[in-house]
Amino acid sequence: MTAFQRLTHIGIGVSDLARSRRFYCEGLGFTFEHDLAVAGEPTDTLLRLRGTDLRAIYLARDGVRIELLYFASPTATARRERAMNEVGLTHLSFRVADFDAALATVRAAGGGVLEDTIIRFPEMQVAAGFVTDPDGQLIELVQAPGDPAAPPRSG
Repeated sequence: MTAFQRLTHIGIGVSDLARSRRFYCEGLGFTFEHDLAVAGEPTDTLLRLRGTDLRAIYLARDGVRIELLYFASPTATARRERAMNEVGLTHLSFRVADFDAALATVRAAGGGVLEDTIIRFPEMQVAAGFVTDPDGQLIELVQAPGDPAAPPRSG
């Protein structure tokens, strides 16, 4: 028996809570669960920060919960682009039924499309590529035949 009961959420730092909520709900189909506001201790200790003033919202989709975190204080450090081969969380990934419609939805919801990452294999009905949330978080979109719940596989 393991001491771990379940994965509860994945945290994503954002620069504008309302803008990010719109993107993740309208663009990616998450639904709002609840919000949270905390300041000072014991949050400072937990997060290894000082003068914490944090607002967070919890969104869910497909049994996965994300926590969007906005820090009024201390202010966030400048975001830098991460290479895919860096250690740590790299991206979120979504199966899509219609790749081009998904790209249009991402754009309309305030996200970006990384055009240079788009690959297409029309003969296999496969397309994939990366988009970003409004703060640059990488999100992979994959269109492929078969069970959308199946894990990725080669060949």
